[in-house]
Amino acid sequence: MLTRRIALTALAAAAAAVAGLGAQQTASQKAPKKNPLVKLAAEWAEPDVIEARKTEAQNRPLFQQTDPLPFVLTADFKTINKDRNPESTNRYPGVLTVKDAQGREESLKIRVSPRGHLRRMARTCDFVPLRLELAGNDLDGTVFEGQTALKLSAHCRDEKEYDQYVLREYLSYRLLNLVTPKSFRARLARGTYVDVKSGKPMTTRFGIFIEHENDVARRLGGRIVELQHLQFKEVDPAALNNMMLFNYMIGNTDFSIYALHNVRIVQDPTRTLYTIPYDFDLTGFVNPPYAMPDRRLGIRTVVDRLYRGPCVPADQLDKSAEAFRAKRAEMLALLDGMKEIDASARAQAKDYLESFFRAIAQPNNVKRSLVDGCKATPTM
Repeated sequence: MLTRRIALTALAAAAAAVAGLGAQQTASQKAPKKNPLVKLAAEWAEPDVIEARKTEAQNRPLFQQTDPLPFVLTADFKTINKDRNPESTNRYPGVLTVKDAQGREESLKIRVSPRGHLRRMARTCDFVPLRLELAGNDLDGTVFEGQTALKLSAHCRDEKEYDQYVLREYLSYRLLNLVTPKSFRARLARGTYVDVKSGKPMTTRFGIFIEHENDVARRLGGRIVELQHLQFKEVDPAALNNMMLFNYMIGNTDFSIYALHNVRIVQDPTRTLYTIPYDFDLTGFVNPPYAMPDRRLGIRTVVDRLYRGPCVPADQLDKSAEAFRAKRAEMLALLDGMKEIDASARAQAKDYLESFFRAIAQPNNVKRSLVDGCKATPTM
């Protein structure tokens, strides 16, 4: 049971602390990594503190607007885009320039590092996804106020069609936001990338700033916990069903609760665990050229939907499906309102969404699409 696992973790942590008193660590030794399970048993802040953090996270300026945020990022991109080792912890200096509310330019000295796995491979992308560290700047009054570090999902390749993939991935975040607050927020951006050595712009492309995971947790009155090997029965069923239906909607199979792959776990003061998905490029809804499903899943392309959730009665899944049906008109309106998506891509995306809504239109459809043929498994 999960509660027993937490208790054993707390006892082990206490024993390790006592043992540590008898042996001092030299300055040359690396400090051992913190046991991520210890946080599960940690004390909680007072309710008023949790509420204040929730309000602060909810009101981050970056996510109060939906118009594309223009920025200029200057760095040694030739070196950064050669750093393809997923184990690398290299950070590179950069300057992030944005305009404040009065239209004045603000230049922030930051650290830039490549991130990711598939998109970090040279055969996949010419331009790697980035992580921007903003600490050390006076961010008051800027759009980045309250931020310490942000993931930037960039354009992968300097081609017009890759802008369309970025736009559809951004839209995926917005679609999930419509159904549940238990989701990452995203801000569409329009970035100009400048080579620091020549001082010349390399390109201007769409990108996505993704909400920091700690702010997601704070908005939900909780905290991020690193708990692998979770089973379906150990997490909140409503949040799990929402996540699984959403992934089915966008044709996403690139996730795992068991391995904490493209899923974050938020724990609230009642010790309830919520599943929060992210990273939606390898989906049928986005459908970039490099997207391929795992062969073990038995589907040929990412456009082929596969339900990977728990096998539950149709009426239970239909309750979750109702939340999606209720947002159908808003979802389609959101898609139609994104004029940056070209007409053919918008038509394809709309057809893909509509096929999902046909699959969940009635309880019988839910049973046929998601329940019949479901393979029982305690996790995934």
